[in-house]
Amino acid sequence: MESERGWKFTQCFGDKADLEDVTEADIISTVEFDHTGDYLATGDKGGRVVLFERNDNKQGCEYKFYTEFQSHEPEFDYLKSLEIEEKINRIKWLKPNNNSLYMLTTNDKTIKLWKVCEKALKLVTENNLLDGGRAPPPDISHLRLPKLVPHENIIAAIPRKIYANAHAYHINSISVNSDQETYLSADDLRINLWNLGINNQSFNIVDIKPANMEDLTEVITAAEFHPSSCNYFMYSSSKGTIKLCDMRDSALCDQHAKQFEEPEDPSSKNFFSEIISSVSDVRFSSDGRYILSRDYLTLRLWDINMEKQPVRTITVHDYLKPKLCDLYENDCIFDKFECNISGDGKHAMTGSYNNYFSIYDLEDSGNDVMLQADKNAFRAKRVQGPNGSKSKVGIPRNGRSGLRKEDIDPEAIDFNRKILHSSWHPRENTLAVAATNNLFIFTD
Repeated sequence: MESERGWKFTQCFGDKADLEDVTEADIISTVEFDHTGDYLATGDKGGRVVLFERNDNKQGCEYKFYTEFQSHEPEFDYLKSLEIEEKINRIKWLKPNNNSLYMLTTNDKTIKLWKVCEKALKLVTENNLLDGGRAPPPDISHLRLPKLVPHENIIAAIPRKIYANAHAYHINSISVNSDQETYLSADDLRINLWNLGINNQSFNIVDIKPANMEDLTEVITAAEFHPSSCNYFMYSSSKGTIKLCDMRDSALCDQHAKQFEEPEDPSSKNFFSEIISSVSDVRFSSDGRYILSRDYLTLRLWDINMEKQPVRTITVHDYLKPKLCDLYENDCIFDKFECNISGDGKHAMTGSYNNYFSIYDLEDSGNDVMLQADKNAFRAKRVQGPNGSKSKVGIPRNGRSGLRKEDIDPEAIDFNRKILHSSWHPRENTLAVAATNNLFIFTD
């Protein structure tokens, strides 16, 4: 449908459009705006973190490269004979302090607290070597005190804390509490609570590991703190449930306060039902009233005061239902798509294949927008239709939306191009979308 809201592509970072030219280390694995929206961070499979800074000018605003640093290196666990990848799974910002930026980054096993700040370099302009630095002074009367003068400012990334050895399984989520003093980290079976100032001790607040691993029926897929109430957090599972927990109830939050789950229709149950019902991501709205969740085919909006059914259920790519068998064989059915909700809570966003992603108006479904994060898509182009005819699809040269679900041919979708990771600006309708090694900025 034609966009009435005017979403436009504004920026793209990354220069390799062909997937064959992209190395595994260059693929972006997480994207995150800070609390102000003035800074944007990306992490990749090579363990690097790249920061962008917002710059306002007469033409509008744009993000420019700020700094880059190596957050994690590949490691090897000799006790378990396990290789630990350097891939950045999550980045979470803390509120800035003393003109410095702070963030948490994590790979599968180790979480790090980074301080990013500006440092002034100074150079020695005078010393006691004469003749171009080759000869010492002839006597004491020629001795001079060395002088330091400002040279240039550099952006330095300093690791302040390393939180390690607390997870037996791969970390899938980290979330900073609203008190800015604690954070949680979640793996497949446990959730730990940390104090930012203590890196050698954490408290286990959720443990779903059974006494016998053969009795394991579900795993934790995502977890997040409530944006304003420091005692609430939620986590989702591979069974399609979302559990809201209150840390005031008990030290170990195995008994949830609320559970959000949509009953499964027995008539539609099949071999893939359990796989596609697994929740891949959950997000609170900024006021904490709503929960947005994403499974393989569906986006759901929940009111925390209504557990029985979601406020709205959105089918993301229902045209893929006939292809679930193919998606299972090529492992795409296990892809973990993230979701985002806007700062005002009125819109939601999630990705799909072929670099498609959709922006949903949560108040009026008639204003839903579908876009494609692809450099080549910002020119009107003709593609082969299912019946051999040629039709115009994609995004016109001005970058506005021109995509409709009805135009999409499932047989022509490239499942190697997918929008898994994205972030919504906290104060305005600006989206950062990761497509393989490219970062796209879209603005309403």
